[in-house]
Amino acid sequence: MRKINTFWNWFQDNNQTIKNLINETPKNQKHISFWINKNLGYYCKEIDFMIVYPKTANGKCELILTANGNPEYFNQVIDLVDNAPHLKNWKFTAFIQPTERIDEIINGLDEPYIFHEISLKASELTFLPVEYNELSHKLDIVVFLKSYNLYCDSKTLQQAIFIIMQDIVGEKSLCQNINFVQLAQIPENKEGLIQLYDFQLFLDNLNGVELNNYFLKMWKTVR
Repeated sequence: MRKINTFWNWFQDNNQTIKNLINETPKNQKHISFWINKNLGYYCKEIDFMIVYPKTANGKCELILTANGNPEYFNQVIDLVDNAPHLKNWKFTAFIQPTERIDEIINGLDEPYIFHEISLKASELTFLPVEYNELSHKLDIVVFLKSYNLYCDSKTLQQAIFIIMQDIVGEKSLCQNINFVQLAQIPENKEGLIQLYDFQLFLDNLNGVELNNYFLKMWKTVR
């Protein structure tokens, strides 16, 4: 608790500087970010942060605290946010939440994610579950890409897919429901493939028995 209070006391003292980060020069932005990481690291080195700035002048800045999908540090994130101060111009959030742009993705109007040489649209990604662990309640899935053969040698591809999935379903849901992700070129027979943006809907409507009996059979159709 002492380390939690130490971080939030520092944050309160510097919150106006952090709030103005977006208006600083790149050099000053790097300097301020360094000190946020430094003070956050005094509490837990495995926790990172994101700042989302408001679209309107009267909106609140949002500080998102993330464990980068590592469940060993979920409690530390929750404890930190639960003890956050009440600041007029700030909102504090535990974990990366699902995107609010889901309608854009569903309608194919989403902007592509750019990762170095890789360009991917979330609306074009599909998946299929291949195994369901009834003890852990987690899935092994295959994510299909139109451009897998183009990017398959890139070391960035797996990380890029993880970031997109985290953005679609949220950090906590991704960790709690996914065990392993395999990547593959989208097959000619697309029957049974599920849009990645429907992942949460898929979880909400199917139980473990149906997963094993039905979707394993569907997996055979596209192999």
